[in-house]
Amino acid sequence: MKNNLFPIVKEGWKYIGFSLLAFVLFSILDIDLLQIVAFILILFFITVFRNPERETPIFQENSLLSPVDGIITSIEELDNEEYAYKIEIDGSYLNVAVLRAPLTSSIENIDLKKGARLSYSDTLFEKLNEYSEIIFKDKNANTVKVIHRLKQSFDNISISASVSQHILQGSRYGVMVNGVTTICLPRNFRLNVNLGNDLKACETLIGYFSKK
Repeated sequence: MKNNLFPIVKEGWKYIGFSLLAFVLFSILDIDLLQIVAFILILFFITVFRNPERETPIFQENSLLSPVDGIITSIEELDNEEYAYKIEIDGSYLNVAVLRAPLTSSIENIDLKKGARLSYSDTLFEKLNEYSEIIFKDKNANTVKVIHRLKQSFDNISISASVSQHILQGSRYGVMVNGVTTICLPRNFRLNVNLGNDLKACETLIGYFSKK
């Protein structure tokens, strides 16, 4: 996967372009109110689709970093043979929308399904909303499942990675504007975060895998 090093991710170019075109048109027509609205939209889309450079901190081997920006809203134990913990991270329009690989690994599976854009608080949120499920597996056979699910967003989830691709920790692999990310972790994982923690993609340590 080629990392997008532009300050704005390509998914945002069309929105900024249309807003800029509208701004120029309303300026020519001398419609002040709509001109202001178009200018505000330009600033909004630049903020939403910003693509800052981040340096991945050096942690010990078997570390797992956050794939998204956001706040931890839930940490649950699972009664599951494959996964023991589930972490939910709530992102907003103010967070950077770029998705980054939580660990150096191969991508085992990608499942992307279109759907609704219901509120996070809606009882049908998990069943109906658009989501992408990605399974990462490292060289020690540690498996992590990451589910990105949209809230009330104007844009689709974009995944630029592919199945069987080897990806480095911290590498960009997609974009999600205003969504919730769920991370499912195996029993040999040691958590290093707490409820309410504010996370930064590829900078915040989620925890470590212990030897199986």
